Amino acid sequence: MLGDAKVQPMLPVKDLGKAQKFYEETLGLKREGEMSGEAVTYRSGEGTTLVVYRSEFAGTNKGTAALWEVDDVDGTVKELKSKGVTFEHYDLPGLTRKGDVHLGGAMKVAWFKDPGGNILSIQNRDH
Repeated sequence: MLGDAKVQPMLPVKDLGKAQKFYEETLGLKREGEMSGEAVTYRSGEGTTLVVYRSEFAGTNKGTAALWEVDDVDGTVKELKSKGVTFEHYDLPGLTRKGDVHLGGAMKVAWFKDPGGNILSIQNRDH
């Protein structure tokens, strides 16, 4: 039923202006559309979009809301840190940490939050 449909992450934020600056300037996403100052749709990668929208429930999710697969986790962490991104550190079974990157076998992952408190991550493609 839904197996052939595209899925689109929806990320709630309290301050849409701060979120727009973060997603556009810090993460480098391209704005694809806007709905009455209440939501912004961004293009990320080929055929993928995510929506950032104004919500009173922003920051209540305690799990990862969106994950980007990248070729170079360490390089991406370094670039995001240079733009002011602060990374989260978690003690999770089976993972060790080197700097801001968590390692588990061939998997590399790093977590950070957007201005709305959404937990985002970057992970290597080949793990």
